[in-house]
Amino acid sequence: MSHFDTDKFDLNKPYSPYSLESNIYHLWESNNAFVAGQYVQTDSPLSGETFTIQFPPPNVTGFLHMGHAFNNTIMDGLARYYRMNGSDTVFIPGSDHAGIATQIVVERQLDAEGISRHDLGREKFLEKVWEWKNLSGGTIHKQVRRLGSSADWSREYFTMDDQMSCGVVEAFVKLYEQGLIYRGKRLVNWDPVLGTAISDLEVESTEEDGSMWYIRYPLVEPTEERKYLVVATTRPETMLGDVAVMVHPEDERFKGLIGKAVALPLTNRQIPIIADEYVDMEFGTGVVKVTPAHDFNDNAVGQRHGLEQINVLTLDAKINENAPSQYVGLDRFEARKRIVADLEAQGLLEEIKPHKLMVPRGDRTKTIIEPMLTDQWYVAMTKPAPDGTFNPGKSISDVALEVVKNGDIKFYPENWTTTYNQWLENIQDWCISRQLWWGHQIPAWYGENGEIFVARNEAEAKEKATSAGYSGSLKRDEDVLDTWFSSALVPFTTMGWPEPSEDYEKYLPSSVLVTGFDIIFFWVARMIMMSMHLTGQIPFKVVYVHGLILDAHGQKMSKSKGNTLDPVDLIDGVDLETLVKKRTQGLMNPKQASKIEKDTRKDYPNGISSYGADALRFTMATYATLGRNMNFDLKRCEGYRNFCNKLWNATRFVLMNVEGKPIYETSIFSPDFDPKDIRIVDQWIISEFQIFVSEIRKGFEEYRFDNIANNIYRFVWDEFCDWYLELSKILLNTGDEDEQPITRRVLIDILEGILRVAHPIIPFITETLWQKVSKVSGSYFNTENTEPVFLCHQAYPLPKEYLIDEDAMVEVKEIKATIEAIRALRGEMQISPAQKIDLYLVQSYDMADYFPYIKALAKVENIEIVDALPDIGAPSQILTHCSLMLNVKVDIEAETARLNKEIANMTKEIEKAQNKLNNPNFVEKAPEQVIEQEKSRVAHFTDLLIKVKEQLSRLK
Repeated sequence: MSHFDTDKFDLNKPYSPYSLESNIYHLWESNNAFVAGQYVQTDSPLSGETFTIQFPPPNVTGFLHMGHAFNNTIMDGLARYYRMNGSDTVFIPGSDHAGIATQIVVERQLDAEGISRHDLGREKFLEKVWEWKNLSGGTIHKQVRRLGSSADWSREYFTMDDQMSCGVVEAFVKLYEQGLIYRGKRLVNWDPVLGTAISDLEVESTEEDGSMWYIRYPLVEPTEERKYLVVATTRPETMLGDVAVMVHPEDERFKGLIGKAVALPLTNRQIPIIADEYVDMEFGTGVVKVTPAHDFNDNAVGQRHGLEQINVLTLDAKINENAPSQYVGLDRFEARKRIVADLEAQGLLEEIKPHKLMVPRGDRTKTIIEPMLTDQWYVAMTKPAPDGTFNPGKSISDVALEVVKNGDIKFYPENWTTTYNQWLENIQDWCISRQLWWGHQIPAWYGENGEIFVARNEAEAKEKATSAGYSGSLKRDEDVLDTWFSSALVPFTTMGWPEPSEDYEKYLPSSVLVTGFDIIFFWVARMIMMSMHLTGQIPFKVVYVHGLILDAHGQKMSKSKGNTLDPVDLIDGVDLETLVKKRTQGLMNPKQASKIEKDTRKDYPNGISSYGADALRFTMATYATLGRNMNFDLKRCEGYRNFCNKLWNATRFVLMNVEGKPIYETSIFSPDFDPKDIRIVDQWIISEFQIFVSEIRKGFEEYRFDNIANNIYRFVWDEFCDWYLELSKILLNTGDEDEQPITRRVLIDILEGILRVAHPIIPFITETLWQKVSKVSGSYFNTENTEPVFLCHQAYPLPKEYLIDEDAMVEVKEIKATIEAIRALRGEMQISPAQKIDLYLVQSYDMADYFPYIKALAKVENIEIVDALPDIGAPSQILTHCSLMLNVKVDIEAETARLNKEIANMTKEIEKAQNKLNNPNFVEKAPEQVIEQEKSRVAHFTDLLIKVKEQLSRLK
């Protein structure tokens, strides 16, 4: 056990997040502060309930990116909130083996040594991968700790652990035995460099400049009017696998040709002319080629028309033996050049036009992806489940649709339900095999004649083979499972499935899943499908879908763009040279690297300061607006670091005025506290605090972290620091000594309450300050307890309606309005803040009790009560409860001239900005950020102009 040494943190020193945060997490973890089942509040609203949340497992290859920081802020905020509310909270961390990404990393390391994985062989290669994983796999979880995530590390998992692997094998075997996993030959996204099928999520389609080739396909039965059909294509090399040409059935130009044939150029084959409504009559020539083995849409057409599938590419994207001999062995793009040249030589190339097209590339290799006809393993998504399963007669996808439709699983925001439904309603069978070595090897063994035996291990496979009458040798399938397959099982395999366990009974389903919208189908839907089918339970009750954190210019952050930010660099700071190196590392294009370096030096000339984890978390919380993408602004981090500094200094002030001085014995939150004993300002802040807590609790219930963060900022900075602390100074310096202990009690209790409320968002600074504050308050800290006491285990504040005094809130609102009005009048007259002034006051009731506050905070020397404001041309303000006028001499002529000059300048600025916005060229070409800036200028100067004109009107 390690204790929190509060003497290490001297509040008289400036706030330094690095020194403050560096040791706190170790104290939490070494004291098992986040282990589920420990330190559960017994008298809180959710006592006896469980709260479960799981990491979307980050790739073991990676480092934290801004998406992780965003996600972890939300997840940890929820975990800490529910833990403080009495829930038995388990926050489960883990990482994904990331099949393709990890294999690429290790293969690149071997390439640098001049070795390939094939030189090593599968077993030795996998040893290398495990070595690398054990060496660097813990990096990301160190970074997660640096963010302050209150994870139960005793439950940490890795998707290739023995327990997880057991669950994966069991799931595969069960689904196969139920007829819901099968092996078949179908089109897949194929990466020719990696030599594997990949998922849609791993394909990046970008618009690129290309060409449209117009090729003449000679009619087998030409006429005087028509000797050929012109087919437009962006991929002439795949014409070698054409099995038909296609027109729209209602296209009058070709109706007489449907059912006839054309000669496929460069081959000795004839192919039919078919009709299908898939054809767009307005695109190209209205005639398209049909290549079912090399295009997903063509494949669907081929199935409808019963067409042959002719594959003309090898797995490494070279022309195969199904094509004419002169092209066999050529790379696909070299073949394209040869084919185009041969077509032109034979007079069959009509023209070539520039054409913009969407090009699919692998996100890892950047190579162009080929639709490839290969043998793969699939999960049947729409086939009814057999008897003996949890949902007999229903398909996996139908059940997943039902649990969302009936409200068992809810999406926040709700509009993502529509996206979820659309995907599942149009679902295709799931290709789950990958041609890699790193991953969960498919538990299938083949006999010499292709017999398949799916089993949990080789011994079981041999038993099944023997039972089937096969006695020959067995060879295991070399493919591995799609990473998403094991990830889909995470909600229950982390709880011990397929074996029964206490965790499985207690913590499944999870309370909430926090994820980005881009993997709703790839991960969220599959978890729901697998969990409902294999366990009969939903995997989670709520799916909170957040947007993406983009860079300052609204671009998605990526290493290839060089616009990423490492969250730890924002937390601990980074010098310019290191930042440049990190952003350009691994880029193969020198021109691109040079540009990224230039941009980095321009945007971060001094590197990045240390903002601390709390400031970063606060920033992320403010960005958590339901479902919206947000542009990251480094200035926000700076602003919230300043907020932490404000809280630090406010705590210094409170402790300085409370510690070692008489303090009212009873806590303001105790049922024994009598609110009649306190003064109006103290009653006001207690009332405001109850409303503040209600708003924060509402924010957590609605997953509105932006509202939570903004309310914390508003209450702490505006109400507590800017108003209450200033008003309390007057109470402590000029008030009755018998009443001062109550103000001290209010000060320390409201501050202690603030620290509790803000803890889920900014845990480090609140824990540190609470350790000091709780000792002084005496209400929450057991000094005789030998166990360490942490804020993260204290009860979260509950609003107490009986402490809300509406009259006090109205009265202090009027005090504040009076002070703000006087400050505004001083500003109009450009009177120095240090200069004391006199004031005329017309009051609707006796305001004498408020004069000490008004004089101190508005720098007023004398207040003269009058029946009506004098006609002296001085600035005045009329409020609902009083009228004010500064008792100053005004040179009306000089003041009029000054105000007219200001009006002229503001009018000029408005016209200047408005002219830009009225210019179509400017609006079309200027970045959105610049346009918004000009709109803001118009709004800002218009608002000022109105105020100055009002001032001039009063002067006249």
